[in-house]
Amino acid sequence: LPAAVLLKDTRLMDVKLGQLGSWLAMRDFTPGGIMGAMQRGYERYYNKYINVRKGGLGGISMLLAGYIVLSYMWSYSHV
Repeated sequence: LPAAVLLKDTRLMDVKLGQLGSWLAMRDFTPGGIMGAMQRGYERYYNKYINVRKGGLGGISMLLAGYIVLSYMWSYSHV
């Protein structure tokens, strides 16, 4: 049997729709908590797509695509 996991330690993709409100209430929305979440996301992205033994164009192309979308949104904010 799988061990019970606390709702606070559950990943977003594993949270049921009925538990979403209480899961969000347990998150740390202070500036330090937000910066920590961004740092963990960057490290996860870097280790999955950039820091690999046999790399490809996937990680760099996703980063470039994100930059293109952001610059489009900034340039054409009226759309």
